[in-house]
Amino acid sequence: MTEGDINFNNEIMYSDCPVCGGEKTLEVTNRTDNIPYFGDILETSVSCKSCGYQSSDSISLEHNDPVRYTLTIDDSKLNTRVAKSQTATVTIPELGLKVEPGPKSQGYVSNVEGILNRFESAVIRAIKLEGEEIPYEVRENALNIIDYLSKIKIGELSTLLVIEDPFGNSVIDDDDAQKELLKQEEADKLQTGFTTIDQNEVE
Repeated sequence: MTEGDINFNNEIMYSDCPVCGGEKTLEVTNRTDNIPYFGDILETSVSCKSCGYQSSDSISLEHNDPVRYTLTIDDSKLNTRVAKSQTATVTIPELGLKVEPGPKSQGYVSNVEGILNRFESAVIRAIKLEGEEIPYEVRENALNIIDYLSKIKIGELSTLLVIEDPFGNSVIDDDDAQKELLKQEEADKLQTGFTTIDQNEVE
């Protein structure tokens, strides 16, 4: 059987639990699925029948050319579909907002309004996390960002939305969106959320 013939669909394995130490109590399930915009993905879930520990992750099995999408957004673009893979970086440069993928980053399909709401929620969480110790200037800047995002949604302002994906599995689905392929040196500077190996550097 070749590598291309391997099918992880509904494959179940058992392992020792890293949390409670139970022997062969950790059920590891791998399955493949095809998701619109993202293509083939591998979904892995683990569950311990002894202590109840659970975790899950999804990894795209498709690597396309590294890409950048940009779109000027205002209230007329709120319903524009956005597919963000687990390896994508989402940026609103004018406001200094950026979300980079981490080890637990997951892909999702949303719209422009959903992206704005995610940024707004993140800023609000940051304010609450700082509590009363937050510096005045930082609080004012955060409140200005929230106000700006709100004005975009009601049509008073506009801004640029940027999505960069080193594996090319993200898209802003709008005729006005500008798509450009990233140079390899640009793609190499982006976070991916997981470890990659450059075959050219392997001895």
